[in-house]
Amino acid sequence: MAGSRTFTLLCGLLAATLVRATLSPPAVLSLSSEVIKERLTQELKNHDAVNILQQLPLLSAVREEPAGGIPILGSLVNSVLNFIIWLKVTSASILQLQVQPSADGQELVVKVPLDMVAGFNTPLVKTIVEMHMETEVQATIRVDTSKRGDSHLVLDKCSNSHGSLHISLLHKLSFMVNSLANKVMNLLVPALPKLVKSQLCPVIEAAFEDMYADLLRLVRVPVSLSSDHLEFDFLSPDIKGNGIQLNLRAKLLDSQGTVTNWFNKSAVSLTTPSLGSAPFSLTVRQDVVNAAIAALLPPEELMVLLDYVLPELARRLKSSIKVINEQAANQLGRTQIVKILIQERPELLLDQGSAKVAQLIVLEVFVTNEARRPLFTLGVEASLEAQFYTEGDGLMLNLNEISANRIHLMNSGIGLFNPELLKDSVTEILMSVLLPNENGKLRSGIMMSMVKALGFEEASWSLTKDALVVTPASSNFGSPLSQR
Repeated sequence: MAGSRTFTLLCGLLAATLVRATLSPPAVLSLSSEVIKERLTQELKNHDAVNILQQLPLLSAVREEPAGGIPILGSLVNSVLNFIIWLKVTSASILQLQVQPSADGQELVVKVPLDMVAGFNTPLVKTIVEMHMETEVQATIRVDTSKRGDSHLVLDKCSNSHGSLHISLLHKLSFMVNSLANKVMNLLVPALPKLVKSQLCPVIEAAFEDMYADLLRLVRVPVSLSSDHLEFDFLSPDIKGNGIQLNLRAKLLDSQGTVTNWFNKSAVSLTTPSLGSAPFSLTVRQDVVNAAIAALLPPEELMVLLDYVLPELARRLKSSIKVINEQAANQLGRTQIVKILIQERPELLLDQGSAKVAQLIVLEVFVTNEARRPLFTLGVEASLEAQFYTEGDGLMLNLNEISANRIHLMNSGIGLFNPELLKDSVTEILMSVLLPNENGKLRSGIMMSMVKALGFEEASWSLTKDALVVTPASSNFGSPLSQR
């Protein structure tokens, strides 16, 4: 009885530990406020937001309940409007957007500054009376979670910023016209914020929805890995600092489109560095990077006529074997063959700022090309220095120094011997045969189309203890919208 209670307690503690454990996504796309500003600005342009401002029905707006329902004031206002033939926006521009974290850090505040010139025509003067109008629209970006638990980003609470409206006369005219202009401006003070909320806010919300949908599309663009490809997909969003974070799942597919590996949230650690001055970063968990490299370096078999291709290396190998068994060394002919078998996919090992690739290699030596059985078979635990670099938006990998960390005698036709005696020769063979072959396969690189999709030409990279981080090498942000 006590044993069952103990078992139940242990299960409960284990379950509680798992619940508290932080599950890390396979990848994280972090976007700074600068990227959000640039893309939202472009979407506002696509939605013709400036034209919406130019079409604001100012005259009809000030005519609707102009005096708050007070008859005497209503008559006075109507008498003012009788002198107005038309009233409209003559030019408008959307200045540089601002994206800032909210006071509680749970939302992002988007500020859209508006700069407009409105004019009205009156029989009192032949020229158009112009007014300068400045105001600001404010909205918030937040995470919305449905009843099913699905999360996405929304933009809401769109309205005119309190106290941001300023209206002034551009050019002073006669006393009578100036007095009329002041009355018109007083009428616009309550009318313009309502117009902006009803006419422009829906456009801003639609622009954000399209921007968000476009971001989700670009993260789903397949990443080519020779005949295989890697695909990311959206998991959930977060608000982090002054930007947004898209948590991604991943899957690896073969040439037939069959999923060979799924990557989801797990207890595998993922350190997501802060953006700093970078416009965006893509942080990819170590196991996903490892699978991508493994797809570029599948299991294979290499054979080389050593004496023809690398005669000096063949001579040194023969000398090393002679120390072990002179008779066996004398059997090595001109057509001796070295066979290298890679039976398992490599494993990427990350450290802060550096990386290595571990491989299990089988090496066989045949005395001639007609020999059916190898002279001996060695199992080699090797490690290779991995150097990442970039070319444009491509992430490249080059393998450098190779080390035979451990060598095991798997099979021998010349009796037992210490395989470490052949370490130098084995290392040279792997450096001369295996390394160029694998670097040739890695030469195509991994094209990070996400970099160009976000508006940048070149990528940069860095390594943490558990992830590869891709950032842009340069930035080029857009300019304010304007139309006259």
